[in-house]
Amino acid sequence: MKLATFDAGQGHRLGALMTSGTELVDLTATGLPALATMQTLIEAGAEGLAVARAALDAATVQVSLTDVRLLAPLTCPPQIRDASTAPRHIAHAPVGMRRLAAVLAGEPDPGHAEGTVPDIYKAQPIFYITNRFSVAGDGDRIVWPAYSSYMDYELEVAVVIGKGGRDIAIGDAMGHIFGFTIFNDFSARDTQLREMQGMLGPAKGKSFDAGNVFGPWIVTTDEVADYRGLRCVAKINGRTVTDSRLGEMLHGFEDMIAFISNAETLYPGEIIGGGTVDDGCGLERFEFLSDGDVVELTVDGIGTLTNTVVREA
Repeated sequence: MKLATFDAGQGHRLGALMTSGTELVDLTATGLPALATMQTLIEAGAEGLAVARAALDAATVQVSLTDVRLLAPLTCPPQIRDASTAPRHIAHAPVGMRRLAAVLAGEPDPGHAEGTVPDIYKAQPIFYITNRFSVAGDGDRIVWPAYSSYMDYELEVAVVIGKGGRDIAIGDAMGHIFGFTIFNDFSARDTQLREMQGMLGPAKGKSFDAGNVFGPWIVTTDEVADYRGLRCVAKINGRTVTDSRLGEMLHGFEDMIAFISNAETLYPGEIIGGGTVDDGCGLERFEFLSDGDVVELTVDGIGTLTNTVVREA
């Protein structure tokens, strides 16, 4: 199923996309507690999904996508973690940062160079925790923070935890995933460059209102046969700038879940980003977003997540 959180003038509601791709079934209209919200559905587990499928088949209350506003599938997730697993991104993003540092210092752009993947990225998943309140959805305008002049997109696929747990084995990890969604990790690169010198991870470079965009819906795991084969495409104002796949990940979602849950409990509804895909951001090409740019991220089998970036007045 493709499950969405939407607003048709009655507040946040849970919907399931029909096979037509143009209508949602209003699952909240059933009145069943498990279908009240995306979070209650996730917490209801397999029984909740079975009830949702039955409601989708019955299709009692339908609404057109043209009559609703799609929200982030989880408008305030319990937790958001974001990893970095794609080797070319890991190697080339620091090169882009060095170029940006030179430009900001008034020096000539040294140009592209081949980077390397640090050993720590090969040894274990590397991730950070970001602001779970700074969430937006498909169609939302992203206001470029006034403190930044270098705004960037990041094309990612994220998983939503379904069944919680601690010390989850790699072989069991897929059973803890509720579904997949697209993640645009918008980044203020000049701010990120400055604050990362403090060696505590990104803060205002990543954390600003609507900086974490998810959607357009969550696709349940039964519809994704092999997530590593997913094609990931980004377009800026209609121009293709990224065309990649997840297959090159140094660590799969199973590895991430096992690593994160080591001596730490994961809870239903938590989101784990798989990291920017190879060639999945402007920093790697040293191209940045401008006021009014339309960013479209498309992942096969999931959908297209579209946002417009505007400069803060």
